[in-house]
Amino acid sequence: MNVIVLVDKPAGITSAEVVRRIKAIVKPDRVGHLGTLDPFATGLLPIMIGEATKLAPFIEGGDKEYEGTIRLGVETDTLDREGDEVATGAIPEIEKGQLEDIAARFTGEIEQVPPVFSAIKREGVPLYKRARRGEEVEPPPPRTVIIKSLALTLVADDTIAFKLICGTGTYARSLARDIALALGTVGHLYSLRRTRNGNFSIDEAAPIDAVVAALREGSNLKSVSLCDALADMPTVRIDAAIEKRLRNGDSRALDSLVPPEGGPFRVMDGSDNLIAVARPTSRVTAVIERIFNV
Repeated sequence: MNVIVLVDKPAGITSAEVVRRIKAIVKPDRVGHLGTLDPFATGLLPIMIGEATKLAPFIEGGDKEYEGTIRLGVETDTLDREGDEVATGAIPEIEKGQLEDIAARFTGEIEQVPPVFSAIKREGVPLYKRARRGEEVEPPPPRTVIIKSLALTLVADDTIAFKLICGTGTYARSLARDIALALGTVGHLYSLRRTRNGNFSIDEAAPIDAVVAALREGSNLKSVSLCDALADMPTVRIDAAIEKRLRNGDSRALDSLVPPEGGPFRVMDGSDNLIAVARPTSRVTAVIERIFNV
């Protein structure tokens, strides 16, 4: 099986657990996920099966869309609702115009300090592992992230709802902390749901139990093909002779077939099977980035 399955992850399980459940059914096929969701978070989790795992470098950098809530007045060590309380603060009266100003302030390129409880590594060890061992962990250095759109709405005296479109590497937990500080208090991320990941939408996703049942029973399962996952890439179609040369490692088989758009392109056969992803090295030559065994 060589497809991408879109799972609507429930709260309470890790992204790795979703992979484990699916791998138990499709083994020995490889399985991976695109974009980790924290255990308390829900929503879109693309699962790559078989040759689809090779697609990750080409599809992992897209924008992501989220919706969620920020709980004001309490900060936790993990910056989400699952952490231990580390600070409290009075909640000021908040007006709509104030939220609009703060949303504008956090839109565009911003500096963000990632959470201590994160997968960022220091000396080869993820920071969250050090923190959970009780070690004193220095916060990671600030990084530049891109917030393309941010809308904030006060839904209760202590709760703000948000809708967010952001680039890769953005931490919603850090954003929740920083918005609370901008309001003159403390806070944490209370809920988070991912609704889009690159070209994939939550509207196309299915609950994990439904996905597992469909895989186990061999029934109809909505999925994304290798070709469709790269639909934004320019396309070159080849015949059997050129395919044989490519599978033997001869990138020269693509000479003079490089599409004019530039950038990586997909190489497909006449039956719409994805044979390779290649990268131009000039206007007429290219090198193979990945070969797919389909």
